[in-house]
This record gives sequence, C-alpha cells and structure tokens, in this order.
Amino acid sequence: MLYFLLAVVFTVMLYLIMRAYPRYQVDSFHSVVFNYYSCVLTGLLLSPNLMAFKDVQWTSEGTILTMALGAMFVTAFMLIGLTAQKVSVTATSLAGNMSLVIPVLFGLFVFKNNNKDFTALNYLGLVLALVALALGAIQRPAKPTSAESETTTVSAANTSLWILPVLTFFAAGTNNTLINYLSSRYYTSDQITVFMIIACFGAVLIGTTLLIYRLVAYGQKLALRSVVGGLLLGVPNFLSLYFLLLALAAFGNSAAYVFPIYNILTMLVSAVTARLIYQERLNTLNKWGLVLAVAAIVLISYQELNL
Repeated sequence: MLYFLLAVVFTVMLYLIMRAYPRYQVDSFHSVVFNYYSCVLTGLLLSPNLMAFKDVQWTSEGTILTMALGAMFVTAFMLIGLTAQKVSVTATSLAGNMSLVIPVLFGLFVFKNNNKDFTALNYLGLVLALVALALGAIQRPAKPTSAESETTTVSAANTSLWILPVLTFFAAGTNNTLINYLSSRYYTSDQITVFMIIACFGAVLIGTTLLIYRLVAYGQKLALRSVVGGLLLGVPNFLSLYFLLLALAAFGNSAAYVFPIYNILTMLVSAVTARLIYQERLNTLNKWGLVLAVAAIVLISYQELNL
C-alpha cells in the first residue's frame, strides 16, 4: 500500500509543479525537455542492474520505436502542463485518468488481449468516462471587464479552453496505449525500467533537437529557472511511474485492480490539493464530472474491486 500512496503523491506533485510554472516565469517547453534529462538520471540511479543496458541492441526495431515514443512523451507532457496552467489541476488529472478508456478500447478491439469479458456495466463505465471528461473540461465564462471588446476576447479565449483537457485525454491515452504495446511486444517483465529509460532517452534526443531549433531559429533565451524547473519536475515524473510499477508487482500485476484505485485516488487528491494550494474552485458541472469519473472507474473495474 505504501507504493500505491507514493505513486499517487508523485503523480499529483507533477500537476502541482507545472501549475506553478507561470508564477515563476518558467518556460513550459524548456522545462519539459530538461525534465527528461532528470528522468533518465533518476532511472539510472534506481536501476537495480546497470549492466542490463549492455544487452540493449540500439539499432533494433524495438529500441528505435521505443525512442520514437519520446516524441509522444514530449507532446503529452506539454499538453498536461498547458491544461494545468490554463484550465485547472483537477481538469488535468481528470483528463489524464479518464484516458484509460483509450488503452482499454484498443485492448478490447485491436490487440484483443483483455483478460476479462466486458459486461454492460463495464461499457457503461466507458461511456460515463467520456461524459465525465466533457463535464470536467467546461469552464466558467470569464468575468466581464470595463471594456466590451476586452470582455469578448477574454470570454472567447476562456470558452475555447475546453480543447486542452480533450487533447490531454487523447495524448495521454495514446501514450499509454503505445507504452502497453511496445513494452509487451519488445520487453520482458523484468525490463520495464530499461524500457522507460530508453523511452525517456528518446524524449531527450527529440526534445533537445526541437529546443536547439527554437533557440537558433527564433532567438529564444534559455533561462536557468526553466532548466531548474525541468530538473525538479523529472524526479516526481519518473518516481510516479516507478512506484506504480512496484505497486503493480505488490498486487500480483493485477493492472485492472491497481489502475482504477490509483486513478480514483489521484483525481480526488488532485482536487483537494489544488483547492488548498491554488484555491481552484470547481463549478457545478466540474463537480459532477469528478463524481461521474469515480463512478466510471468503479464500473469499468467492479469485478476486480469485488463489488
């Protein structure tokens, strides 16, 4: 249970750190790139057997595809940061956790590797997950200002923010689907840490290339605070997955049991901490979205929860 709680704590910490970036004028893209440097270093420090990397075939199909996954890592993380900053921590957590619908659907209809028969309640849970995402993405209209033109601009911008949680939902779901596919096809169960380090290394290569392009082509400046912010972010980023994998092992690798409880706890803790630290307030539809999200996860995995 300790691994379980640590996975939730570090996941929520991710959202809270990225939510604080605008206050300290941290460039989100720059920090995301350096976050993966920290991920690789943290992973190497926690790796039980560094000699395992001697057996990695860096030109093999599996390794190349794993490093290419780094592009999806960078994209998903950028969207997580934007959603946390522009919408709310709760909406970010909701979108990320509800994205389990995507790998579940792929497992059912594409990979056909689901280990249980889905019932009507399970499918109802998938539908409720999408409804919960929609409700969680709806934001209050911006408060009117003295200038009518400014009011129109602000309101339009505020209304369009719903797209960020939706994009985060699809990016996180695609990310998880690719992780499940690549890890199961090209790696054994004891190579998961190696798999994640290689994927993060791919993110370092892709992110650094894009960063250099931005610095040269657009004259962007790399601030020390963005580097430090990224390095700090990488530690909970890797640890959230690390402890989640340990929790899975502790519960007999029962993903259908572990992930629902993990997702529910993450959403609830995110909502509470964002309220306490950033005074984020949820509107009525957001609250209903959170309730439906919990109900959806319970319905999707009620068999494993012994309900």
